[in-house]
Amino acid sequence: KGDVSGHHLILLCKNEIGYKNLCYMVSKAFTDGFYMKPRIDMELLSAHHEGLVCLSGCVGGKIPQLILAGSMSEAEKYALEMKDIFREDFYLEIQNHGMEDELKVNFGIKLLSEKCGIPMVATNDVHYLERNDADTQATLLCIQTGNVITDGRPIGFETNEYYFKTEKEMRELFKAYKDAVDNTGIIADKCNFDFDFDHLHLPTFKSENGKTHKETLREFAEAGYKKHEENGRFDYSKHPKEEYIARMEYELSVIDTMGFNAYYLIVSDFVAYAKRNDIPVGPGRGSGAGSLVAFCVGITDVDPIAFDLLFERFLNPERVSMPDFDIDFCYNRREEVIDYVKRKYGDDKVAQITTFGTLAARAAVRDVGRALGMPYARVDTVAKLIPRELNITIEKALHSKELKEIYDDDPDVRRLINISKSLEGMPRHASTHAAGVVITEKPTYEYVPLS
Repeated sequence: KGDVSGHHLILLCKNEIGYKNLCYMVSKAFTDGFYMKPRIDMELLSAHHEGLVCLSGCVGGKIPQLILAGSMSEAEKYALEMKDIFREDFYLEIQNHGMEDELKVNFGIKLLSEKCGIPMVATNDVHYLERNDADTQATLLCIQTGNVITDGRPIGFETNEYYFKTEKEMRELFKAYKDAVDNTGIIADKCNFDFDFDHLHLPTFKSENGKTHKETLREFAEAGYKKHEENGRFDYSKHPKEEYIARMEYELSVIDTMGFNAYYLIVSDFVAYAKRNDIPVGPGRGSGAGSLVAFCVGITDVDPIAFDLLFERFLNPERVSMPDFDIDFCYNRREEVIDYVKRKYGDDKVAQITTFGTLAARAAVRDVGRALGMPYARVDTVAKLIPRELNITIEKALHSKELKEIYDDDPDVRRLINISKSLEGMPRHASTHAAGVVITEKPTYEYVPLS
């Protein structure tokens, strides 16, 4: 069963300070507090509570668990401790998904609210949009846990009430707790944080001798150009030197105007490290190969003018977007480059990104079949009728006469296909992306939570 000593708690961001505090605590929960599952302690919560609204949680929360254990005095003590931390931003949560324990908890919560002067809030766990999605959700949970749906619904999801309810439904459900429903609006009004996607958070490149990024990039580009020229990399008989010089000046101007001098220097630096240490690096791929400056500073190994490659495909003042160098490192030694970047910018400023494996058509059918407890041979027959084609979907596969016939004739197969269609494309698992690495100016947890 794993460790169950932790309790659920809801934290909502009021503002940017709250978002940064939440990112920090989530990161700490995964990187420092992970034992069976991520967790934080009261000391961390108390130190980083600013800008957050706190709800006491579902039946899995500490206060509900103390109420169910008959420890009302302990529940009161903890509630007052949380009120002392969050003050007017702490709410006692009540829920009603048709579970008997919730009714006991709600009665205890009401007593605590009246005695301690802590407002209540009515909430509903939402795990699917419509009530009739409950079976699909239960099947997905069985896939994740390796269980079979015929053994019963997963614990905690025995009812069909974990869907997105309307205000009318919530008011009817909690008509004895009118203020608790109204408080959802008050909490929503408190939460005013939004992401800023207009500002780029580029890391800082340290130039030598106090030179600006603009001066350093020009110096590197001119030195690289001279080296290529000496090595006979330019064919002036086809493209005169004036064309190269004009292109260089144009690119440097655009790079500087768009604020990407540091970006070029950062990429050039870790590519140079790889080449110095005999780590194989690709010659250049994608739109980045169209930059002469990239060729001169060693990012690419392709002369864009010789191949009539357009710089504007990479950087265009008319369409402001992040440049994107596709760098291919030898997969056996990629970690060495990442370790160099960590040493250069700081371990807390470098992180690899997450990738999500999704349920493809055949995999969805096989996983759902196992979760439904269907015979392997029957599931295998259905799965093999889905063509091995790129981007094939179950909907497309149903155009097959043979698959359509068994779908129409066999209710078990129809159920298998229908649930598989609803789960197709959903995340199956998370893992570390092979190539995506983030470098930040400040510690990464100040921008996004880490796992």
